[in-house]
Amino acid sequence: MNLLEVKNLKVHFPVKHGLFSRVRAHVKAVDDVSLSIAPGETLGLVGESGCGKTTLGRAIIRLLEPTAGSVMLDGEDITKLSGEALRTRRRKFQMIFQDPYGSLNPRMTVSQIIGEAIDIHALADSPAAQRARITDLLRDVGLDPSHAERYPHEFSGGQRQRIGIARALAVEPKLIVCDEPVSALDVSVQAQIVNLLMDLQQQRGLTYLFIAHDLAVVEHISHRVMVMYLGRAVEIAEAKKLVREPKHPYTQALLSAVPVVDPDSKRKRIMLPGDVPSPIAPPPGCTFHPRCPIKEPRCEQEIPQLREIEPGHWVSCHLA
Repeated sequence: MNLLEVKNLKVHFPVKHGLFSRVRAHVKAVDDVSLSIAPGETLGLVGESGCGKTTLGRAIIRLLEPTAGSVMLDGEDITKLSGEALRTRRRKFQMIFQDPYGSLNPRMTVSQIIGEAIDIHALADSPAAQRARITDLLRDVGLDPSHAERYPHEFSGGQRQRIGIARALAVEPKLIVCDEPVSALDVSVQAQIVNLLMDLQQQRGLTYLFIAHDLAVVEHISHRVMVMYLGRAVEIAEAKKLVREPKHPYTQALLSAVPVVDPDSKRKRIMLPGDVPSPIAPPPGCTFHPRCPIKEPRCEQEIPQLREIEPGHWVSCHLA
């Protein structure tokens, strides 16, 4: 049984104009996306900036309200929860944010930042038990427990992200949405954080939705990868297979842009014409067809369905 099942999820933002702020159009940030993640698995989510990755992650954990669709976590549809019921279930899912500077309250010490969630969910029966729990969490993420009374500005970017990871772990969640957790860090620190996340997953049996734009990082940490374009899923496959045998022309273009260490590599760079269309008025048919190097006339009319072309390999393309 999968831990997370997302079906036909949509997040549309109204665009208002005029004196009476009437809705004139909708930004289709996430448009009919389905995915599943098994317990202990990491699903990587990649795509260009503005394709809807972060919006999808936030909608899954109810930081944004979905327009339509369902999010089944442990067999329960969390899109139908509200108030106390939703607050109680939030123990099961947490988020690690992209910005290690803006995601921590500068007026709170590290112990207060981590202890806040422990207080809200009553996970410690005494102040001493809470302090012991915070100490253990700081050690688990590679920080010195003696620094618990320091403020965020006294730490480096990598250390702040470790604090964010400790905060997410404080309530013992089953699912963690990692929203580009290493994109704001130096390359050497990125490797440390990625390895930390993998170690914690092994130790605690965590499940990740790992959002990133760096395919090399995603391939390293993920079991499977989903590629998004203009609010839709265009390809899902096992990570190594996706990198080795991409089927969708957009995935092929993304992979061709990844730097190669070998100077004698003959890999051809695929240059896509034009820009990503507006999510307010996406093109008819396949949304990728205005930039696709292999499009056919039907691509401009028919929306391709995500279909399984090989066991575990799903592609949304008429020609795959």
